[in-house]
Amino acid sequence: MENKSENPSISPSTPALPAPASESAPVSEPQSLSGGQKRTLIGIIVGLVIFLALIVLSIIYLLQPSTDTARIRDVFIIFLALQSMLTGFTLVILMIQLARLINLLQNEIKPILDSTNETVSNLRGTTIFLSDNLAGPVIKLNEYLAGLSQLIAVIGIARKPKRSPPK
Repeated sequence: MENKSENPSISPSTPALPAPASESAPVSEPQSLSGGQKRTLIGIIVGLVIFLALIVLSIIYLLQPSTDTARIRDVFIIFLALQSMLTGFTLVILMIQLARLINLLQNEIKPILDSTNETVSNLRGTTIFLSDNLAGPVIKLNEYLAGLSQLIAVIGIARKPKRSPPK
């Protein structure tokens, strides 16, 4: 591998320095979130705030002097309800993502695979054509020439090359 440099004063072993900021492409603005990403982020933040508020309220509720077993049971039932709601929400998100994946496979990947299969079948046809019309006749010609040279050698028309004595 040769390392060619446009500037002859820099040796090939010297690494090139990056271009100054004034010569490089302009710095782009940071990418902003799309509408769906903003809604998801806001939903997660709101969910976390509600969850933390419920934890704080339940701790305050349990620290009351008249806390009995029924109250503890009620708090755990509330937490189980919240957990089941969170699980349901997660399953809904999972189903949406699965639907998007199926859509991707049907509308983008399948056409690419179909195109690839068509290309492979065209290549297969070209290979068969070249084999039948080019490689086959060349091999036959080589067979006939080899047989002809052996026939000439057996009849003795052609001179056999002198072999040099072994050293």
